Amino acid sequence: MPFNIRCMERVVKVPAYVYVFALLSMVFWGMSFIWTSIVFEYYQPITTIFLRLVVSGIFLFLLLAVSGYLQRVRRQDIWLFLASALFNPFFYFIGENYGLKYSTPAVSAIMIATIPVVSPFLAWFMIREKIRMMTVAGIIISFAGILVMLINPDLTLTARPEGIFFLLFAVFSAVIYSVLLKKLTVSYTPVNIIAWQNLIGIFLFLPVFLVMDFDSFIRVKPDLRLLTALFSLAIFASSLAFILFATAIKYLGVNRANVYGNLIPVITAVASYFLLQEIFDLKKIAGILIVLLGVLITQLTKIKR
Repeated sequence: MPFNIRCMERVVKVPAYVYVFALLSMVFWGMSFIWTSIVFEYYQPITTIFLRLVVSGIFLFLLLAVSGYLQRVRRQDIWLFLASALFNPFFYFIGENYGLKYSTPAVSAIMIATIPVVSPFLAWFMIREKIRMMTVAGIIISFAGILVMLINPDLTLTARPEGIFFLLFAVFSAVIYSVLLKKLTVSYTPVNIIAWQNLIGIFLFLPVFLVMDFDSFIRVKPDLRLLTALFSLAIFASSLAFILFATAIKYLGVNRANVYGNLIPVITAVASYFLLQEIFDLKKIAGILIVLLGVLITQLTKIKR
């Protein structure tokens, strides 16, 4: 049943599971940089995106068909679905995957974590969502933690310019998508939203895949390592994470939900240490603690005026 999200944010207490959903979505997205790096050893970025959307689309529509909760897209919402799918998965995945190709999992995750820095201002401009002082304070503190993790002692960054460009493109795509997504959550369940967006994304990527990557795709012989990483991307990162995040946005709003994105580089750094044997020094630990502090501050109950 449709309801007023703004009203709900002011009056109704947010259920505890919403915070768990937000955290889990970031765990899956943090791990996605590791899984994507593995798939890149076999496939090009466009192939990786296309295959994960196909697997994710099949999984979600089967889930909806079995449960009987499939919603048809209303005629008046078609353009909103098309616009949201254009920004995510199409634009966002192009930016993220090519950014990761020309960078590293840690740097890519840190760049993606700048989404909360941009989202409050765009959310205010597009839907007039209020920017709370606690949210601003948390954003500043979290971003400081990101900088600690990103910048070397000599003030240089370990990333190619094209990688930074693609990652920035992904960031702005994700912010615009978050605003469009919030509008869809009023009338559709998260599973239906992501299922239809992934289906649209498949058709958007299909011609690009056929032109750019099909020849290299057919030459690859999949093994267990590839299939494990690919299905993890499709089921956890492209399906469950978006469903959980859509639910978080529905209750927390664009600003508070997006601040959880600062946890992505933390999760990626930890996973890289254990799975890829990357260096995990005091600088990274300090950055992680600062990021966690910023996220905690944004979730504190606002003071009554």
